[in-house]
Amino acid sequence: MWEVIATYRLLAAGSAHPVHGGWMDQVRPRIAAAGLDSGLLAELIPAHGYLADFLTPPPDEPAPSLDTELAAIRATPADQIRADLDVLDRGGRRGRSLHTDPQDWLDRLVGEIEAYWQLALAPYWARIRAVLDADVFHRARQVAEHGASHLFNELHSELSWDDNTLRMVRRQCGISRATTGPGLLMIPSAFAVQVFTWSRPAQPPQLAYPARGTGTLWERRSTAPTEALAAVLGRTRTVLLTELEAPASTSELAQRTGISAAGVSQHLTALRDAGMVSAHRTGRSVLYARTALGESLLAATA
Repeated sequence: MWEVIATYRLLAAGSAHPVHGGWMDQVRPRIAAAGLDSGLLAELIPAHGYLADFLTPPPDEPAPSLDTELAAIRATPADQIRADLDVLDRGGRRGRSLHTDPQDWLDRLVGEIEAYWQLALAPYWARIRAVLDADVFHRARQVAEHGASHLFNELHSELSWDDNTLRMVRRQCGISRATTGPGLLMIPSAFAVQVFTWSRPAQPPQLAYPARGTGTLWERRSTAPTEALAAVLGRTRTVLLTELEAPASTSELAQRTGISAAGVSQHLTALRDAGMVSAHRTGRSVLYARTALGESLLAATA
C-alpha cells in the first residue's frame, strides 16, 4: 500500500521524473481511461501533506500481499476512518460519503485500489520487488556491521541519529514513544521522493523511505534472444520473453514481432503456465509482463 500511495502521488503531481518517466508515460493514460484519477483515491491521497492512516495498515509479516493489506483496510473500525478523514478534511463528495457510511464505501475504495494495482504496479512488480528486497538485505547488513546509528544517518538526508534519538531534519514529526507501540517498521519504497511517517497509539510507528538502487529499476536488460535460452524454450518464445522489457498486450507484441496474434497468445499462455510471464487485465485488454523467473532466465543467459 505504501507503493500505491507513492505512485499515485507521483502520477497526480503531473511533473516529469528523472527515473520513472517511462513508467509514468505508460501508466498515466491507463489510469485516466479507467477514471481512477478522479475517484475516491484522488480525494484520499492528496499531492502533499497528510493522508488517511487507514490506507497503510501495519503489516503482520515482512512482505504482505495486496489482499492481506486490503483485508486490513476493510477491517478498519468506522470511528478510525472518520477520525482520519477529519484530519484530512478534504471535503470532497466521495470523502463525505465515506465519512457518513464507511463500511459501504470501503468496498468501493478497495475496488479502486485493486483496479489501480492491476494497471500501475502488478505488471512491474517483479522488478519493483527485486529493488525492495535488495534494499532490505543491504540495510540489514548495515545494522549487523555498523549498528543502528550508521543505518539511520545513511538512510536519507531528512533523517539523523544523535544521542540515541532519531530526528527528522526540517520536518515537524510528532512521533514519540509515549504515543506509539514498541519497535519501528522500516518500509523501503521504489517511488517515494521523501520520508513518510505513520503513527497510531499502541502500534509500532512506520517509516517509509526511498529505496536504495531505484535508479536501476528501469534499466534495459539484454533484448537479443540468446541461443542457449532459445534451445530450451524455442526461438519464438524467447523472442516474446525478451520483447517484454515493458508490459505489453498480445496485439502490441504481434505488431512488433510479426508473429500472428493467435500465435503470440498461444506462446504467452505456455510462458505464463511455466511462471515466466504474468497476465494483468486492464479494461478489455490484458497486459503481459515478465516475472522474476523470466528476468532471472534472461539475465543468466545474457
